[in-house]
Amino acid sequence: MSETRYTGDHEWVRVEGDSATVGITAYAQEQLGDVVFVELPAVGAELKKGAEAATVESVKAASEVYAAVSGEVTAVNEALAGEPALVNSDPEGEGWFFKLKLGEAGELGELMDAAAYKDYCAGLE
Repeated sequence: MSETRYTGDHEWVRVEGDSATVGITAYAQEQLGDVVFVELPAVGAELKKGAEAATVESVKAASEVYAAVSGEVTAVNEALAGEPALVNSDPEGEGWFFKLKLGEAGELGELMDAAAYKDYCAGLE
């Protein structure tokens, strides 16, 4: 069973066992506009929660993507190199950024569930 959690910086983390898939939320994608380039971390990189993990460039701006949790990068979404628009068309699915082997499972408890994230976004409007 997978569980999705969210950060205040608009990243999502989908957890399955000790593996986590990370991307940006639909809200973040809407704020960025059309994504034209994504720079992903290297496989094997050790990320600490809150550290810069990736960069997204859109027609509006460039933005950092932060590690929602600590862990080792086990895979990156190679499809984004040739088709960064996947982030626009399916930000919480095919537009995922990278996968991690969780380093500190307790960090997940610091993230928002879907209902809390929805309320958080509503408060930003």
